[in-house]
Amino acid sequence: MIKKIALSLLSTAVLVGCMATTSDDLSQAYSSQGNSAKEFSASYDSINTAQLIEHVKVLSSDEFGGRAPSSKGEELTLAYLTEQFKAIGFKPGNGDSFLQEVPLVSIEASSDMTLSIGGKDYQHGTDMVMGSGRISELEQLKNSELVFVGYGVNAPEYNWNDYKDLDVKGKTVVILVNDPGFATQDPELFTGNAMTYYGRWTYKYEEASRQGAEGAIIIHETAPASYGWSVVKNSWTGPQFSFQREDMNKDRVAVEGWINSDVATEIFAKAGLDFTEMKARAAQGSFNIDMGDLDASITVKNTIKNSISYNFIATLPGQKNADEHILYSAHWDHLGTDLTKKGDQIYNGARDNATGTAALIEVAEAFAKLPQRLDRSVTFLAVTAEEQGLLGSKFYAANPIIPAAKTVANINMDALNVNGKSADVAVYGLGQSELDNFLTTAAKKQNRVISGDPRPAAGIYYRSDHFAFANVGIPALYAKGGAVPADQATADLRAKLDPILAKCYHGLCDEYSEEWDLTGAVEDMQLFFEIGFELSAADVWPQWSKTSEFKR
Repeated sequence: MIKKIALSLLSTAVLVGCMATTSDDLSQAYSSQGNSAKEFSASYDSINTAQLIEHVKVLSSDEFGGRAPSSKGEELTLAYLTEQFKAIGFKPGNGDSFLQEVPLVSIEASSDMTLSIGGKDYQHGTDMVMGSGRISELEQLKNSELVFVGYGVNAPEYNWNDYKDLDVKGKTVVILVNDPGFATQDPELFTGNAMTYYGRWTYKYEEASRQGAEGAIIIHETAPASYGWSVVKNSWTGPQFSFQREDMNKDRVAVEGWINSDVATEIFAKAGLDFTEMKARAAQGSFNIDMGDLDASITVKNTIKNSISYNFIATLPGQKNADEHILYSAHWDHLGTDLTKKGDQIYNGARDNATGTAALIEVAEAFAKLPQRLDRSVTFLAVTAEEQGLLGSKFYAANPIIPAAKTVANINMDALNVNGKSADVAVYGLGQSELDNFLTTAAKKQNRVISGDPRPAAGIYYRSDHFAFANVGIPALYAKGGAVPADQATADLRAKLDPILAKCYHGLCDEYSEEWDLTGAVEDMQLFFEIGFELSAADVWPQWSKTSEFKR
């Protein structure tokens, strides 16, 4: 596992100065590989809002049912992608197939469960969300002793271990979300406000499992989590997908889940502890404490279904170095349909991520319109089960169709800008690699500047599919329109739309709206097209920065 996970954000001026090449070098170094400036511009300008909107509308329609893995919506999505990529002249990326099989298992916990702590039963959905990652029809906690382990972090490079001198075998650990840097805002502690991987919920369950805990409960708070309780409720109820594994995931804790902050305050009080004081103590250094005589009991009944889902992959072969690829990615999946709800039951996932999936088609078509093939191949990968923990991209990274050493770079598109043009381009993970230089050059032509992560506390660089590629050494770029509106009209639109967009993240209301303005998304897609065009020259190999944790 990567140990040193985050990098302090650098200013654009410092970033561009410290890389091996400068923006001026880049603009002079790369030829158009047989395509004239006019022909390049024609392809660049072919990316447009009208086509993008039509693709988004289809992919996020009720007919597609929220695009859950291994559903009718998946079949429709894959058929649509196949039809579109065939039409623009792309070839199957996996031999003679556009598909890569991803074996999955669906684990759906019955909502008929209660969490008993201190003589009180807490209700599923409102007070807590619990489940099990084990491929098992029944898992439970029986009077499992509760232990508060602060942030649940074991990070030797930060001299931090919340499990120090603690044996949690047979016990249930209670954990704060995010990491101590966010709590203190101290730039010298972890990476300050910028979340490290130690702050991600995935890490916390992983570490609790490594420590031998029986259960793991994360305390949800909106600010450090960067999303509200509704996201927990919508995302971690219903079918949860995992890889099919021979050990049936028995290396994971038996029960894992979340409680809200009101429940946390109550159970800490029952243990004779003040929740606010314990949070403050946990941010000061390695910390754990028994929660008195409190224990937890819960029974999780799972419905298990093995299934096959698919990554979609299409390639436009290069003319000289066809075995070397520029890899574009986006996840096609969303949360599907919840038949237990009254009224609207479909999580359409229009912004997340019909926009990114539609962008794959649009950017691919721009490459297909170039009169001359580029030196390198350009490959487009739409991955499954991102919403389940980046499963599709993780599977691809572990079972690559294109070797990592032959993958020049990854450009990822997820939840594109739908609220107009931005004067800046926000780079998640600014300073990680020389790809920032390519972006700087392309953005300058649009009279835009590069900015850092607008939400560093959310840990976005570790929350989308580029992370899986970065983990195997492929320089990966994740960027989108930033927080600075291009004009007053856009500022006014954002004042109206942004609260709605935030509310609809992983919600039933993430549907296409005529109020959306996708001109900013088009500008971003044009940037990504130009970067791929420049990267396709045979002598270009972007490098990780010297300080990136992914360089090794």
